[in-house]
Amino acid sequence: MHKRALLAAFTALVAAAATFGVRLTADAAESEAVGQAAAPATFAHPGVLVSRAQLDFVKGKVSAGAQPWAAAYTQMVSSRYASLSRTPKPRATVECGSYSNPNNGCTDEREDALAAYTDALIWYIGGNPAYAQKSIALMDAWSATVKAHTNSNAPLQTGWAGSVWPRAAEIIKYTYSGWPNQARFATMLRTVYLPTVIGGSSSNGNWELSMMEAAAGISVFLDDRASYDRAITRFKARTAAYVYVTADGSQPKYPPVGSVDTRAELISYWQGQSTFVDGLSQETCRDFVHTGYGLSAISHVAETTRIQGEDLWPEVSDRMRHALGFHTKFENGTAVPANICGGSVVKGLGPVTEVAYNALANRLGIAMSNSKTYTEARRPQGTNNLFVAWETLTHANNPA
Repeated sequence: MHKRALLAAFTALVAAAATFGVRLTADAAESEAVGQAAAPATFAHPGVLVSRAQLDFVKGKVSAGAQPWAAAYTQMVSSRYASLSRTPKPRATVECGSYSNPNNGCTDEREDALAAYTDALIWYIGGNPAYAQKSIALMDAWSATVKAHTNSNAPLQTGWAGSVWPRAAEIIKYTYSGWPNQARFATMLRTVYLPTVIGGSSSNGNWELSMMEAAAGISVFLDDRASYDRAITRFKARTAAYVYVTADGSQPKYPPVGSVDTRAELISYWQGQSTFVDGLSQETCRDFVHTGYGLSAISHVAETTRIQGEDLWPEVSDRMRHALGFHTKFENGTAVPANICGGSVVKGLGPVTEVAYNALANRLGIAMSNSKTYTEARRPQGTNNLFVAWETLTHANNPA
């Protein structure tokens, strides 16, 4: 339901409910209008982006020297994120302005989170407890220090870092014994990260999608069913408004929050694009880099829901297969037609296709030739140094 219609319906609902002495909240109305998600009765752990079965599959492939997993593992352990001499750089206040200017702890926070996740993967796959202990040291340093994120990019920064911390924490908590400060880390996620990301954003769609990825992952780690439901409900609405398919009608869906509620405003929000074709995203005509952020976050949340037993891949499959095919086609060299972004796009989708390609092509059997070409040519896909990391290793041809 569109924002203004929702508001009108909510107002009427409040008036009717008042007659019976019932008090409703805007969040409750939104959840009812969009459709309530269904958190599992018991969360699966580890269960943020990667499951134990997936990790076991990868461990077996790396141990056997099979490709592309062995090369991907070598890439990971050779990266700066795998250094056992890494010194964490936590801050009480992380200040991030537009395009990280100023950058007071922004890069440090993101990279320490990526390092914690990297170390957790190396621990599980390689079996060296020094990496588990290093992952714990990084998480402990931040949980003992960080209190807030400030400045204009604070919501996005919180989403990026908040997406990665739970991946590391899930692996360590459920596969390694000996993390005394685990409860303090959980408190950090609940008090510093979750309140910022759970409310979403009316900015470009990649912001809200990354924030919902963080909210969903944090909720899994905290076994917080209410927050998980709220995150997935908003995720569904934002995903539907981020990628256009012809089933939407003559134009894309309006974003779930914000002031965009006319066709003219929608076209402006879609970077001036007024011709809508299957797979076009709200940020395609901005650049493929930010589009890749949004598509990656969609794939991460969908994969987490699959692990948790809900599996939103069938629901998002039409949008994602078209989105990946549309953007990888141009990345692979197809000329951009004049009716798309004026005939010129800024490429740079990034290492973001493995999770979705595995889910859609391998699990659901959807033919995706453009995505296949793009994905296989770039293996092993590494990290974007923000919140994407090592997905050829974790998800390439992974049936688990």
